[in-house]
Amino acid sequence: MMQFDAVLFDCDGVLVDSEPITNGVLCAMLNEAGWAIGAQECMDIFIGKTVRSEAARIELHTGQPLTDAWMAAFYARRNAELEARLTAIEHIHPTIERVHAHHSGRIACASGADRLKVEMQLAKVGLTPFFDGRIFSGHEMPATKPAPDVYLAAAAALQTPPQRCAVVEDTVTGVTAGVAAGATVFAYAPLDDGAALRAAGAVQVFRGMADLPALLGC
Repeated sequence: MMQFDAVLFDCDGVLVDSEPITNGVLCAMLNEAGWAIGAQECMDIFIGKTVRSEAARIELHTGQPLTDAWMAAFYARRNAELEARLTAIEHIHPTIERVHAHHSGRIACASGADRLKVEMQLAKVGLTPFFDGRIFSGHEMPATKPAPDVYLAAAAALQTPPQRCAVVEDTVTGVTAGVAAGATVFAYAPLDDGAALRAAGAVQVFRGMADLPALLGC
């Protein structure tokens, strides 16, 4: 069984069930801007990515520039919906407690999302105490996921070589980032067989968060 010195968690879709909420807001706003995009297509395009990383595609379909004002409106609507409706991933609290204890606190949250969103979400579901001072945002890095920067920063802060870190992800973009960092990636895939995640480099795909501690040797 593999043993690790630290564990680095993505946030959206791993710690909190935020992706359907964020996607719903984004899909609605893109339709309002003139892009007749469905919910599943929107999820397929944007999951694991920043909105700005797809600016060219958005501008092509809406015929409008992706402005700071539009992004500010998106963040405001997204955050309001998350504040009202966000829940934790099933079984995440006992899982985090066990992994945190086993690794003597050497865990971190390394997200591609903006810090305000990550910190708000962790606070809302009661996970902040496990990650306080060890929250990393791809928005604050030279490049966000699928680049490895946010995972490299988290590993460095924990004074752990990336090769001794496990990464927990749920998107191809995130798995790619973890693999590029040199970490061992475990992929959470509750709704399908995770074939795309495995193809991206995940060494293990699992369907239930309660299964994770045993996979990590906790």
